Amino acid sequence: MEQSEIIVQAEQWAHLVLVWIGFGTLAGLAAKAIMPGRDPGGAVATLMMGIGGSVVGSGTLMFFWKGTRVTPVSPLGFVVATTGAFVILFFYKLLAGHFFTEGEETRSVRRRRRSFRRSRAYIDD
Repeated sequence: MEQSEIIVQAEQWAHLVLVWIGFGTLAGLAAKAIMPGRDPGGAVATLMMGIGGSVVGSGTLMFFWKGTRVTPVSPLGFVVATTGAFVILFFYKLLAGHFFTEGEETRSVRRRRRSFRRSRAYIDD
């Protein structure tokens, strides 16, 4: 391999990685917007969920419809990736106990802020 071929391949891989990162972030954000309630995880979790959803959704589509290829940057790819990320988020919330609690009935605990009132002493002359 020549040096120019290595550079071209490195540029193609960098482009592919950046497309999957950007696309995964958008798919993860869309899945979090669709799912009701508070969602666990931050920016990295959203990114990984979107990329995982892209892989799961594309793999499922290719399994059921032989010969179908899905690119990340296409309307069908976005729908499939968002659906896959939604499924991943649903099972994550299900396994983390956000939907159901086991055991005794639990009471919701409210934390109350304590306000410290300063007592003022007035000195009469």
